[in-house]
Amino acid sequence: MSKIDNVAAIIDGMALHLAKHIEYLGDNLPIMVGIHTGGVWVAEQLHERLQLTEPLGSLDISFYRDDFTRIGMNPVVKPSELPFTIDDRHIILIDDVLHTGRTIRAALNELFDYGRPASILLAALIERDGRELPIEASVVGQKIKLQPNEHIKLTGPSPLKLEVQQTA
Repeated sequence: MSKIDNVAAIIDGMALHLAKHIEYLGDNLPIMVGIHTGGVWVAEQLHERLQLTEPLGSLDISFYRDDFTRIGMNPVVKPSELPFTIDDRHIILIDDVLHTGRTIRAALNELFDYGRPASILLAALIERDGRELPIEASVVGQKIKLQPNEHIKLTGPSPLKLEVQQTA
């Protein structure tokens, strides 16, 4: 198991990297979208640190998951909130943990149901091993290696904490 740094420090580092990406875009400022739940918590912190003026968007990808029927999920579905048009806009998509890539695939499917963005930059608080899809984050707060019987969970929203848990 890898050591996990302080969440606030990880988010500070992510904000520095994202600021460089935003600077490159010039006047075409991006919009930020967090994936429910942990990704929204991280996005709220980044949105504040980066002082973005557009409202923060959120996605609930429960019905877009490819394992929805297989794992028998009984999700508490919240509506996605995108209080802006995404057509021809640069989007910063935020998730808490990038593992298999399936959550991101579902988020991309939902985003494209809303329109066609100019670009999507993926930022993840934690990137762990075990990718199943060819999805990679442009900005990663921290990379960790876990055993196959371990998973990592972000709890919050205040304070944000990362916990490594054993699965049965």
